[in-house]
Amino acid sequence: MEPAETATPAASPGLWNVPNQLTVSRLVLSIVCFVFLALDWYLTGLVLFVIAAGTDWVDGYWARKYGQVTKLGRVMDPFADKIIICGAFIFLAAVPRAGDSLLPASGIAPWMAVVVVAREMLVTALRSFFEEGGTDFSAKWAGKWKMLFQCFAVIVSLARLWLYFDPSYPVPMWKETPPALLTYSLHALVWTAIAFTIYSGWEYVRAALRMLRK
Repeated sequence: MEPAETATPAASPGLWNVPNQLTVSRLVLSIVCFVFLALDWYLTGLVLFVIAAGTDWVDGYWARKYGQVTKLGRVMDPFADKIIICGAFIFLAAVPRAGDSLLPASGIAPWMAVVVVAREMLVTALRSFFEEGGTDFSAKWAGKWKMLFQCFAVIVSLARLWLYFDPSYPVPMWKETPPALLTYSLHALVWTAIAFTIYSGWEYVRAALRMLRK
């Protein structure tokens, strides 16, 4: 039995493991993505965002499959998620309006970015408060669906900006006006993402109230 017992500590995850490397790379990719969005290079921003968002699924899967969940990862992973989502919504909300539209060309209004940032700040404050006391306050399934729809909304928004509003991309004359289907799809995704953002935030508040009553 001694060899099995001595092998156990070696299986503990290291600090600089694959999931944590992916999390740090997501932070770096997010910053580079925002630089290109500020320059209106929407295609480059789109590619970088897709890669960065994809690492979120990969590092979570890897950490669970190989038992490489660390305290650093539990802090850095949600932080990286918040940076890329909140940053993307802020930059897209700052895109100018197209023609007579009431919304920016990105389809994301400034108040929507405020809702996304406010929800993340609220959940972070609640999680810090309860986990400091030793209470588990892990992510809910509604939060995972929220992240999924937020990513899809950002991807479709960036694709629309690239195809129809990117000054560096030669747009044929017949493509000067975005088709209604693309516009409606973008609006549906954005509103669904906002709905899940509000609902998931309320779910965390309800969980916090239940814990406080106990």
